[in-house]
Amino acid sequence: MNKLFAFLIAFFLLLSAVAVGLWAAGVFEPQEKASSSVILGVPQLGGSFTLVNQKGETVTDKSYRGKLMLIFFGYTNCPDVCPTEMQDIALTMQQLGDDAADVVPIFITVDPTRDTPEVMADFVSAFDPSLVGLSGTEKQIDDVKEKFRVYAEKVPGDDPNYYLVNHTSYTYLMGRDGKLITVFSYGTPPEKMAAKIREQL
Repeated sequence: MNKLFAFLIAFFLLLSAVAVGLWAAGVFEPQEKASSSVILGVPQLGGSFTLVNQKGETVTDKSYRGKLMLIFFGYTNCPDVCPTEMQDIALTMQQLGDDAADVVPIFITVDPTRDTPEVMADFVSAFDPSLVGLSGTEKQIDDVKEKFRVYAEKVPGDDPNYYLVNHTSYTYLMGRDGKLITVFSYGTPPEKMAAKIREQL
């Protein structure tokens, strides 16, 4: 019995020493609570931008501060993915009802050569009156694509004026401070997007 008691005492002292060592190393220190606009474990997306809206007005990311931004990158000649996602975003805005006033849905082109402000105006007006279409110079578009880590590559065809653009198809929900909240995969149901947005309002 004495040997067992001595063993238990020694084992307890060993555990105590290990615990003290971990505490000294900072393992048990309380972790700072993450911001609601930060996704842990993934590269942070987004940043400042200067672009032109469908009215021909120069806007920046700060133009939409105080509201959530729902951002999708695509192009107006896209045969399927872009119009489908724009329709889902329009349905999301409808599901939000009065809360939609605190959200700005934004379509940023990856094809600025063809997607002029006039073209963007015709495109976004077909889906929802609140939808903002942003274009710009090649340099401006390349800059915002890089900040959101958007892939886009032109697929040349026989006609130089008609071509497709392969591109990523995520929808980014940005906070009132312009920082990323979450990313929706293509095909996320509008009701799911609306529910996530309401959590941030």
